[in-house]
Amino acid sequence: MAGNSFGQLFRLTTFGESHGVALGGVMDGCPAGLEIDFDFIQNELSRRRPGQSAIVTQRKEDDEVEFLSGIFEGKTTGTPIGFVIKNQNQKSQDYSHIKDLFRPSHADFTYHEKYGNRDYRGGGRSSARETACRVVGGAIAKLLLAHYGIKITAYVSQVGDIKLLKDYNELDFSKIESNPVRCPDEMIATAMESRIKAVRKEGDTIGGAVKCVIQNVPLGLGEPVFDKLHADLAKAMLGINAVKGFEYGSGFSGITMKGSEHNDLFEFKNGKTVTKTNNSGGIQGGISNGENIYFNVAFKPVATIMQPQDSVDKDGNKVILEGKGRHDPCVVPRAVPIVEAMAALVIVDHLLRNKTTKL
Repeated sequence: MAGNSFGQLFRLTTFGESHGVALGGVMDGCPAGLEIDFDFIQNELSRRRPGQSAIVTQRKEDDEVEFLSGIFEGKTTGTPIGFVIKNQNQKSQDYSHIKDLFRPSHADFTYHEKYGNRDYRGGGRSSARETACRVVGGAIAKLLLAHYGIKITAYVSQVGDIKLLKDYNELDFSKIESNPVRCPDEMIATAMESRIKAVRKEGDTIGGAVKCVIQNVPLGLGEPVFDKLHADLAKAMLGINAVKGFEYGSGFSGITMKGSEHNDLFEFKNGKTVTKTNNSGGIQGGISNGENIYFNVAFKPVATIMQPQDSVDKDGNKVILEGKGRHDPCVVPRAVPIVEAMAALVIVDHLLRNKTTKL
């Protein structure tokens, strides 16, 4: 299976399945001498782990990461950083009924057709549990970004038709972790939580959106042709399980504007060139312009629902399939740290690449 690595100079490779012995990864390209805050990394994993609230899957996993290499006396050595996260609460019997069936909107059918064999326990390699490894890699990237004053913050901006309309500049990011939905507006967060609980009682699921803001981004990150910064961010986000859309800056709303309205006019302020507005989302010509980068990531409703659905088995026979076990009714609260992690991996990779562009 190809496609298990992400990044060029700062590269993460992951391995493992949802119900296997363990998940794990190898981080390559991390500079030597970076002090590793193990508590910070574990806290990032805790933000993603299952069982953390009443509105997520109740699978119980501590998600404790064990580092195997690349760190000595609390600092990176410049060699590959190996790590594992052992699975503790597998219930493979929850999936025995789908051994030969194809769940609607899951990867079952495509995996079967592509490989001729699949791990049906929780989706195996296609399970969102693999994202725990991305969070570890992203946490290391965040530690490196902190040396440059770069901060990445994501939050839930929409659940179903309940949308947070405030501009991110009006929000208090310190409130994001104050509620299980991870929305910084208390009233909207309460409405979102109620909607998720109601949908769960129906045996159904619901989608949503995560907004991410990257602050203090230096000028010049990104390559102008095939490796545009926004293109790599899009690839990073669209590679997350259940993601159906990505937009940065003005996004799709920009098509309703005229060029005279959409253009970000330049001005010289406090000794540097800046833009009066930021419809570009901090990226122009595929290269960061020094303004905040912001984007939205759309997540579909979780495919596993606790209602009967028509499907077929591997022989084409019609079957009625109903979800069993422990599943998220809405993925976006746990997706927040994953979005941040993937954004961090992209920014660090381009930060390191940018050091080779000029004397």
